[in-house]
Amino acid sequence: MATNTTKKRLASLDALRGMDMFWILGGQSIFAALFVLTGWQGWKLFEAHTVHSPWHGFTFYDLIFPLFIFLSGVAMGLAPKRIDHLPLAERKPYYQKALKRLLLLCLLGILYNHGWGTGIPAALGEIRYASVLGRIAVAWFFCVLLVWHTSARTQAYVAIGILLFYWILLCFIPVPGGVAGDLSAAGAGSWNAWFDKHLLPGISYQARAVDPEGVLSSLPAIVNAIAGVFVGRFIARAEQFGQWRSMAALSGAGLGCLLIGWLWNLSFPVNKELWTSSFVLVTVGWSALLFAIFYALVDLLNMQRLAYPFIIIGANSIIIYLASSLVNWSYISLSVFGGIVVAAAPNWQPLLGVLALLSVQLLVLHWMYKRKIFVSV
Repeated sequence: MATNTTKKRLASLDALRGMDMFWILGGQSIFAALFVLTGWQGWKLFEAHTVHSPWHGFTFYDLIFPLFIFLSGVAMGLAPKRIDHLPLAERKPYYQKALKRLLLLCLLGILYNHGWGTGIPAALGEIRYASVLGRIAVAWFFCVLLVWHTSARTQAYVAIGILLFYWILLCFIPVPGGVAGDLSAAGAGSWNAWFDKHLLPGISYQARAVDPEGVLSSLPAIVNAIAGVFVGRFIARAEQFGQWRSMAALSGAGLGCLLIGWLWNLSFPVNKELWTSSFVLVTVGWSALLFAIFYALVDLLNMQRLAYPFIIIGANSIIIYLASSLVNWSYISLSVFGGIVVAAAPNWQPLLGVLALLSVQLLVLHWMYKRKIFVSV
């Protein structure tokens, strides 16, 4: 891990990444707390989007994971670098660094899976190896290899090829000894279940036949990162075309991806756990729209102060994500603010509890940000 870096950061990138992480850190409980406080049924509609879809379908909570992968691609695209022309001796440090990041994120993902206080099982077969951080690592790793060795055109062809291949495989090619097109919630007859059964060691999430971060569904996730690379390249040249015109074009591209994704949903359902090709396009569409909005507000209109809570989360997103599993923030927040929460009226207590939980995390992140401590992997 590297700390104390002074590298200039794109404020909107950190802000959007921070907004993404905000819901994992406790923000998803705000709407339920507001409903208790006000009794307004509209909060229930917002609350419905703070949980994952049970199977087919889409909620905004489903966007958190693919948006993070997309933003890792944006960071790559801001300064893409070809190294395939370099001698192997000069390329070797790049490969070593990429492999180290891949393995470290996978290990941290295993650590996150088992949470604070429970510990990683001693029996290797009882460990869950698939993880959110592991998928981020895999998507980033293969995407950066493409950026280092191929042209933008080739990357576009690879992205399209992956989406079409995944669709054909899941919908039209039968699993050995089974049938084609099993996209049911049980999923035991799907290619995803087949790959997880034969190639994924340890246990799966909740002992399901298909792990939501399983082997095969990591393939289309690479496309989320590739899409981010194209957006990063586009942003890096936005001044050449006019920044506001560029934001309009990026928004149009996002809407186009949404349209294609939902049309594809008619034959290949939008599904986060299978990470279907239609899901990729829908999430890329929303990611592009959100990035255009954040870039316009934070970088073009200079609203960094308003976005500051999100910026400090995004600047240390990996470390605070790990801490959400390994640190008992609820205990800390009650230790600091518990008296205030308990003294309040009962209908205020849920909201104050959420705000207390978020506050202790933001205080730590504020301290790190002011001292320019950015922990990266």
